[in-house]
Amino acid sequence: MMPETEIENPIVVAMSGGVDSSVAAALMKKKASNVLGVTLKLYDEKKVKNSKTCCAGIDILDAKKIANTISIPHYVLDFQKIFKESVIDPFINDYKEGKTPIPCINCNEKVKFFDLLEFTKKLNGTALVTGHYIKKMRVENEWALYVPEDKDRDQSYFLFSIKKADLDFVEFPLGDFNKSQIRDFAKSMNLHVFDKADSQDICFIPDGDYKSFIKKNSIDEEKGEVVDINNNVIGQHDGIYNFTIGQRRGIGVSQSNPLYVKKIDKEQNRVVVASKDHIKSKSIKLNNTNYLVNSMPSKIKVRIRSTGKLLDATHSRLAEDKCQINFNDPEAAVSPGQACVFYSRDNNGLRLLGGGWIESSK
Repeated sequence: MMPETEIENPIVVAMSGGVDSSVAAALMKKKASNVLGVTLKLYDEKKVKNSKTCCAGIDILDAKKIANTISIPHYVLDFQKIFKESVIDPFINDYKEGKTPIPCINCNEKVKFFDLLEFTKKLNGTALVTGHYIKKMRVENEWALYVPEDKDRDQSYFLFSIKKADLDFVEFPLGDFNKSQIRDFAKSMNLHVFDKADSQDICFIPDGDYKSFIKKNSIDEEKGEVVDINNNVIGQHDGIYNFTIGQRRGIGVSQSNPLYVKKIDKEQNRVVVASKDHIKSKSIKLNNTNYLVNSMPSKIKVRIRSTGKLLDATHSRLAEDKCQINFNDPEAAVSPGQACVFYSRDNNGLRLLGGGWIESSK
């Protein structure tokens, strides 16, 4: 149900209850009078008892208090069903399929920048504002996204799936600031969350134990074999969801040389392990690729982990939403289910070009 609001053509700010989105809302209020705050309730706060979450319990109360402090209307939208179907269920299913998912990207794409964007448009809103650390600027008559000033808070990896057509409608006011400045802003504006701890990566798993979470939420736990690259059985496993590509510890196999997870074979319910030299990939194929530029260069830089280094690579398109990435130097532990995000460097900095989901490696 749509909230009743007297504000015409509002600027909608997504408020998680943390310091970043609170400052984003306060900065927008300084610029405009038609600001409206929205907090999404994503899961039952009774199941999440941790201060490093977002969008549940105390965070909703914090967002409401911030809205009162800066004198803007505030609404709470119950997105629990959408969040479960778009983020939690795919997270569980991907692990059961032998993939390594990134729920934060799904949340951004399918909840914040789809459902919340649609909600904003239904209100005849003029913009959707978030507290993400990324820069938006005009380049050659089109909107471009760049890595923010605070490189330690860079969230570009998690935002590659934003649609190019939506760049007209979204705003990121924190891109030119670092975290310490944001906390200083919050303190100077009497926002009580100025020293609130940052939320963790997987907000719906507060203790970080994703294996227990999957086990609790899934009845499938099929034991299987751990094999080497020659298909010799060298151990047993309790479920493929316990493993990720490149994993070294906790494999349950002891040999003289270190072994790493090379492949997770869902069909045969096997985990394939190998030495480090055997887990490197020369190329990867991506699906559901999203482009944020009209023309992709062939030589690009890519990141295959959110905190990973930038890798030199070449890009070639295979179909409308499929492409192949060839690494200049073979890269270890490329995981299906993870994202490969594209960048290029120009006079304005490191530009986000788009990205896709890793389907396979060679």
